[in-house]
Amino acid sequence: MFVNLGQQAMLGILSHLFFIAVTWWALQALNFEKLLRPNKVMQARLLYILLTVTIGSTASNFFLDYLSWSLNMPFFIQR
Repeated sequence: MFVNLGQQAMLGILSHLFFIAVTWWALQALNFEKLLRPNKVMQARLLYILLTVTIGSTASNFFLDYLSWSLNMPFFIQR
């Protein structure tokens, strides 16, 4: 029982880190400099990090929910 919880925790951590890294990589394609005010570098970096974490975590939660629902699907079909 505890091994399964540990595996789920590790999968969740790795999933979040993976999707945050992919989101960071994908956001590199955008040119945010045109949208930001001059001399606001720290605020821009913080916004970039928060945006990356938000999008990455949302994508990871979707993936983990979908995986969980898929694994629970056999219980729906049981007689």
